[in-house]
Amino acid sequence: MRKVKIKFLPLALLAMIATGCTEQKNGGKEPSQIEEVSLLEYVNPLMGTDSDFSLSNGNTYPAIATPWGMNFWTPMTSKMGDGWTYKYDEYTLRGIKQTHQPSPWINDYAAFSLMAVTGELKYKEDERASHFSHKAETAKPDYYSVYLADYDVVAEVAPTDRAAHFRFTFPETDNAYILLDAFFKGSMVKIIPEGNKIIGYCRNNSGGVPENFHNYFVAEFDKPFEIKQTWGDNWKLDENSSEKKGEHVGAIVGFKTKRGEKVHVKVASSFISPEQAQLNLDREIGGQSFEETRNKASKAWENELARIEVTSNNIDHLRTFYSCLYRVLLFPRKFYELDSNNKVVHYSPYNGEVLPGYMFTDNGFWDTFRAVFPFFNMMYPELNAQIMEGLANTYKESGWLPEWASPGHRNSMIGSNSAPIIADAHLSGVDGFDKELLLEAMLKNATVSEGRPVNSVGRAGVDYYNELGYVPYDVGVNENAARTLEYAYADFTIAQMAKSMGKDKIAEKYYEQSMNYKKLFDPDTKLMRGKNKDGTFQAPFNPLKWGDAFTEGNSLHYTWSVFHDVQGLIGLMGGDDEFVSMLDGVFNMPPKFDDSYYGFTIHEIREMQIMNMGNYAHGNQPIQHMVYLYNYGKQPWKTQEKIREVLTKLYTPTPDGYCGDEDNGQTSAWYVYSALGFYPVAPATNEYVLGSPLFDEVKLHLQNGNTFTILAKNNGRNSPYIQSAQLNGETWDATFLKTDVLQKGGNLNFEMGSEPNKNRGVSQTSIPYSLSNEN
Repeated sequence: MRKVKIKFLPLALLAMIATGCTEQKNGGKEPSQIEEVSLLEYVNPLMGTDSDFSLSNGNTYPAIATPWGMNFWTPMTSKMGDGWTYKYDEYTLRGIKQTHQPSPWINDYAAFSLMAVTGELKYKEDERASHFSHKAETAKPDYYSVYLADYDVVAEVAPTDRAAHFRFTFPETDNAYILLDAFFKGSMVKIIPEGNKIIGYCRNNSGGVPENFHNYFVAEFDKPFEIKQTWGDNWKLDENSSEKKGEHVGAIVGFKTKRGEKVHVKVASSFISPEQAQLNLDREIGGQSFEETRNKASKAWENELARIEVTSNNIDHLRTFYSCLYRVLLFPRKFYELDSNNKVVHYSPYNGEVLPGYMFTDNGFWDTFRAVFPFFNMMYPELNAQIMEGLANTYKESGWLPEWASPGHRNSMIGSNSAPIIADAHLSGVDGFDKELLLEAMLKNATVSEGRPVNSVGRAGVDYYNELGYVPYDVGVNENAARTLEYAYADFTIAQMAKSMGKDKIAEKYYEQSMNYKKLFDPDTKLMRGKNKDGTFQAPFNPLKWGDAFTEGNSLHYTWSVFHDVQGLIGLMGGDDEFVSMLDGVFNMPPKFDDSYYGFTIHEIREMQIMNMGNYAHGNQPIQHMVYLYNYGKQPWKTQEKIREVLTKLYTPTPDGYCGDEDNGQTSAWYVYSALGFYPVAPATNEYVLGSPLFDEVKLHLQNGNTFTILAKNNGRNSPYIQSAQLNGETWDATFLKTDVLQKGGNLNFEMGSEPNKNRGVSQTSIPYSLSNEN
């Protein structure tokens, strides 16, 4: 396993104690000589789990999984079907479930759970719940353990991509039970005593599946069953039965156990067939011990986490960084399997067929186009090539690109954000996918209104947009101004991709359309504003009104969504000074808001209000890039100051550690990038915009074999300002970094200080890309 060095030895000892790794190394040397800990020890899967409907501190659950695994596992404190499946402040557990949930708002599918009880048989989900304490709970990406106090049982699980290894440690009892709850919305269980096995399927989902959708599972036990029972609909127990099918069924197997006896259960599932589920189990676990399964998961995580080595004397920064990096490496999940010939195949959540090739799912591109997919292009281009192939397969199987998939098309959020994801991959040099086909799909999104499977796929209001250059406020298309701004940026990314492929006429058209953002700019308020079909602006206009013309934000948040042409926006506002003044105003005003569109204060509003950063709403995606825009206005020190404030104030490695929804890795990717010292403000421009590096040293071990090192001399809590920079030994005055320069490897060295250097990064050649400047 790759280890990480901590700068000062006493802090290293503190890290070892805090993570429970107090075993002495090197032949029992003194604790002060301990220098290293496993990167995995820094990850806290409970970060963000102290959340509920009214306030999100992440809206996460502890995902016990391998990186991008097809199946995750998580403890359940809440009822079956509750999107907030694990709430940190609850104190009973109902089971450990297989989950595919990307977000509580999207909810879960293909879930089933295992639970152990002793004594009187309790199998109904409310009755079987056991008290537990976080003090007797261990949550790591590769392992989960909990003491079920009401039953004197320790339950443990270690994951693989498509399977999991459970270990239950029982007390001495004649009544030890393990329950398999196959959940509602259609399920089947069959107990096979001669094979110490339970097989079956679950069909629960929240939409986005064909009629023949099934998740087939197999669970193998290492102890013969002395009792076998099932329950059927309405929790009706059927003693001595071995098979049940219905709306909601489950299986119960029982044993006599000695104190400390361990019962192992190896579980796998498949979206293809029962036979494929068994194949997945045999291939991924087979005859492995529990320790072997966990060690494989541990190594998988260590290998990925070690791709980025950071050095710091602040243990909380290390914990936050690697906890966020863990979240970035979870979604989108694999939705493909390997058949008996080791060929990649997938069950299509779009047409219900089993087809060759890759498929990935559980992602909302409205969130993740901003930083998650640029991160994959930087660190995981081979993975992103597979994801792009999966997008091509989605287009072939459904006729459309996905925008929110879980597992198939879901009607959530807005935009045409598959376009920047594809274009950025292509322009970043990711290869091995059908670019002509995906450009065709991008153009269909941008031109065709008929036949869209759900409103979020393609472009709602596209005919208006292509005729008028904007989606009107008064034609019944909600969140129209936000759609217009996002379509304009998507048009730019189409143009970028078409230009690189030699399709100049297409490129010219879409570059022109990418300037449509200007049609919504109101010169009187210097803000973006909804516009009616007749060309008049929406009235009355309240820039503090959330929703309405915008999506989960207001005009103060969405005005900055001109990723590709910030210089053009600066021109509309009247120049650099006016632009910076408008940026400052968002932070300096009180956190006032108008929630009348929703009729209540949605959690995103509340999260903005309580952070004491004015109207800056970092807990939601539309404004997350805004702090980097001071670079374009030639006051980069303000970006540096704000970035450091957000990094150290709004993120902590604790259950309340996020300032809003984590959202499939996006809010975490913002932290990961920003802690490195830069951020992809405008994917498909091949640039990162500089911020303020959090760590003294960073090493990026790139997939091409090169290493890019970032050093920040004299860095510290009160030194967020870049005094000077050198790129590969040469003075670097720019406030951006080309993506291809990073891929070549090398060194970026910063000199940091406690006072801003107002002479660095302020020339016209120092500012990042804008389309207006290029033109």
